[in-house]
Amino acid sequence: MSSDDVLSVLALLSRVDADVWIGGGWGIDALVGEQTRPHRDLDLMHRLDQEDAVVEALARAGYAEHLDQRPVRFVVAAPNGREIDLHPLVFADDGSALQASFDPDRPFRYPASAFVTGTIDATTVPCLSAAQQAHFHQGYDPAPRDRHDMARLRRAFGITTHF
Repeated sequence: MSSDDVLSVLALLSRVDADVWIGGGWGIDALVGEQTRPHRDLDLMHRLDQEDAVVEALARAGYAEHLDQRPVRFVVAAPNGREIDLHPLVFADDGSALQASFDPDRPFRYPASAFVTGTIDATTVPCLSAAQQAHFHQGYDPAPRDRHDMARLRRAFGITTHF
């Protein structure tokens, strides 16, 4: 997934007034303001109440559902192999959000402060905060890309990470 691909997807979703935020590796690269490694996919958080518009817009662009793990997440893929991992969020009045998890008693929590902006190719993009990214990168055996991403956050923001 190239930076042009990411910006194209964001532009497509903006045209249908869908609110999305970049997470994962591209989200970290947006926070530090440069691409630091190759990315196989794009992680997007979206408003659950806008999911139909998101899916329809992506379908018009050639993306088809590849994996369904709703209500937690689902993945769409384009014929050329690009993948988007979509995470539905339910927002509260205070701007915080919840995402279902595979353990129904422990949803993923997003404080209102988790929703920030970064840059990709000098374009301002919505993404998850460094603190939220660090929070989601815990409780599992990290891959080399995870170690790379957390090192970038430590250097850029001076935050503590779990590995």
